[in-house]
Amino acid sequence: MTSRSRGVSATTLHEQDWLDIEQSLSANGNALLPGLLTPEQCDELIAMYPQDKRYRTRIVMARHGFGLGEYKYFNYPLPGILSQLRAALYARLAPIGNRWNQSMGIDIRYPAQLEGFLDRCHAAGQTRPTPLILKYVEGDYNCLHQDLYGEHVFPLQVAILLAKPGEDFTGGEFVMTENAPSQQRADVVPLRQGDGVVFTVNQRPVETKRSTRRVAMRHGVSRVRSGNRHTIGLIFHDSK
Repeated sequence: MTSRSRGVSATTLHEQDWLDIEQSLSANGNALLPGLLTPEQCDELIAMYPQDKRYRTRIVMARHGFGLGEYKYFNYPLPGILSQLRAALYARLAPIGNRWNQSMGIDIRYPAQLEGFLDRCHAAGQTRPTPLILKYVEGDYNCLHQDLYGEHVFPLQVAILLAKPGEDFTGGEFVMTENAPSQQRADVVPLRQGDGVVFTVNQRPVETKRSTRRVAMRHGVSRVRSGNRHTIGLIFHDSK
């Protein structure tokens, strides 16, 4: 990052309403994280997109039936701002993941810090970094999917919008679906530049009168109507 960048603000994460975030995750499978990045940080990350040495691979979605658009997985070491954000967000989300697993009767518990969880991933052969940057142009979209990369999966991930909706692009809404036995529901999360959304990777617990059931969630991006849309994806488990 250039000298204009600042690191992750501890105040920015501290000022998030984490009780409300957990309640929204429990109710909807997603929650808004406003103002994770400044406009300057967003612009600097967008400017990195052509710098191929920063990335381990480039994926063209149409070749794999994922939709239209493309994305690139970062190499280690990650850009400083993303490395800091990934670690700080993980530390906030790990207790939620542990409570979810307990309520669903899943024995897995997550270490308090990201380093410990990545050690677990790497020991199982999941050594490739998964944070990515996505680029969409007019007509592009991302099919509903789940980001599962191996045996070890952290139950939450974060996407951060880098572009300015209504100025840089139109359309391109973040979409989640819930596939419950009694209903199939779609949810759109409105984002501004620099906002993040934390959301369910695979399944979340839903309380019923008699028990807790596991509900599958998927996420995607609706068709971009005009312009260019860039997004950061912060996935906490690494890939094989």
